[in-house]
Amino acid sequence: MFENTAAIRLKNKLLKIKLVVCDVDGVLTDGGLYYDANGLALKRFNVKDGMGTYLLREAGIETAVITSDVSPMILARCERLKIKHCYIGEWDKEQKLLEICKTLNINPNQVLFIGDDVNDLNVIKTAGLSACPADAVTKVKNAVDYVCKRNGGEGVLREIAEMLFSVRQ
Repeated sequence: MFENTAAIRLKNKLLKIKLVVCDVDGVLTDGGLYYDANGLALKRFNVKDGMGTYLLREAGIETAVITSDVSPMILARCERLKIKHCYIGEWDKEQKLLEICKTLNINPNQVLFIGDDVNDLNVIKTAGLSACPADAVTKVKNAVDYVCKRNGGEGVLREIAEMLFSVRQ
């Protein structure tokens, strides 16, 4: 996996990561909203991402969520996964990332951010390493360091976790 210059650069960035930050819709979910007869919107999360957060935590790598969406489902999912840094309703994701870095006493170049749409572009540029799902919008695909093999909601965070583990063995 790490044979050419770009791959070696990616590996070196992966070795620095102390925090993985995700958007929600389109990354941890497939971006779809499911409505019941009462108009309640539901989101589908992937259990592989849940295990990914657990494995990252066990390896000493923090996880965080920053999303512009305001949904109690996101808070419930973060609580279930023991993600301490869960921020909803955040339109300035870059500023929130910098606040988290200050709280954790880490540098933004030690952060891997996973986003999928144009409202993630500023924070993608701020993070030391960036990734997106395979079905992210073209502008994001062109801006990130790594485009995942998986689509949003299909285990993107777990794919990133496995990449991080592969360089730390």
